[in-house]
Amino acid sequence: MYTYSMKCLILPAILTYFTLSVSEASSGQSKNDTCMQCHEQKEIKSSAGMSVYIDPGKFAGTTHAIVGCTSCHDRVTSKHPFNGYRPPKALCKDCHKPVSDEYEKSIHASKARCNDCHNPHEVRLPVVMSSDEINSKCAKCHDSRKTIQSHSKWLPQAELHIDSLLCITCHTGSQEYVITMSIESRLPGSGNGFKMATYEELATLAKVGKISSIIDRNGDNLVSLQELREFNHKLRGQNMRVWGMMTPEVITHSYQILGNRWDCSFCHASGPKAMQQSFIVFPGKNGDYTRLAVEKGAILDILYGTPDFYMLGTTRSTSLNVIGALIVAAGLSFPVVHGFFRFLTRKNRKENDYEA
Repeated sequence: MYTYSMKCLILPAILTYFTLSVSEASSGQSKNDTCMQCHEQKEIKSSAGMSVYIDPGKFAGTTHAIVGCTSCHDRVTSKHPFNGYRPPKALCKDCHKPVSDEYEKSIHASKARCNDCHNPHEVRLPVVMSSDEINSKCAKCHDSRKTIQSHSKWLPQAELHIDSLLCITCHTGSQEYVITMSIESRLPGSGNGFKMATYEELATLAKVGKISSIIDRNGDNLVSLQELREFNHKLRGQNMRVWGMMTPEVITHSYQILGNRWDCSFCHASGPKAMQQSFIVFPGKNGDYTRLAVEKGAILDILYGTPDFYMLGTTRSTSLNVIGALIVAAGLSFPVVHGFFRFLTRKNRKENDYEA
């Protein structure tokens, strides 16, 4: 049996009432509310002693909340939970078959199932998640230190690259890359360690109104270069920074090792032109995120806008490449030319040696 508060004793009657009297248009949310009367209690456990608690705030922000609990748990009877019957749940592939089919062909399929990465009661669209939150799912199995160590064998500045990329940027066929920036605060006593700033931290900076107002001063839902510069100047004395990651807008589940990701030109040649679009994300009260677009050109303005941010490809310049190549060529040519003339004048040197 389950452990419940007294209000759960009337669950069958409530469930029956809502089933009979609430219109179909609103029944999904109504049934959610009915289920959450018990499942929002942190002490709730199954007969096996497992927690079946669901965070109501996080669940409310999911797409699953829109379709309703009974879309996945469609065999819950009016006698639940007192009949001792554990209702089955739908499989992810029942609704997400294309994603499931794609994932089953990947090298990851034998290692993890959907629920290992995605809690169905907390899952959200990538556009309302932070980059760190997405990478943290990979870190459940892949130790960050070992990942950096293995990548260091071939990738220069591996730690910096990994901090600036989502794992899925290189290990899936995802598309339409943008730069997603977030505000980070320094971890006490960690030197250069940072974490994404919490809603409470940013609310303190904002004092009143939306937390996005700490950057978007005019409230037009677009962060201008000037606003970004002013905000960064303000952050320097508060142990905070703006940090960004290269993230795909269209995410796939085709986990794989792609040959072109080993080529620096994947980011450092095509990147600057393709990654003009950027956003800055803000955490919400309930663990969700919202994002604002940043004025086009912010990434190229990186030295002024976000001085601590490492942008893949920003240092690539055709003119500088040509000048650098000429300098290298001149340096290499000097000993070659010098040796060549010494070879041509070897007889003269010998004659001078004899006369001496």
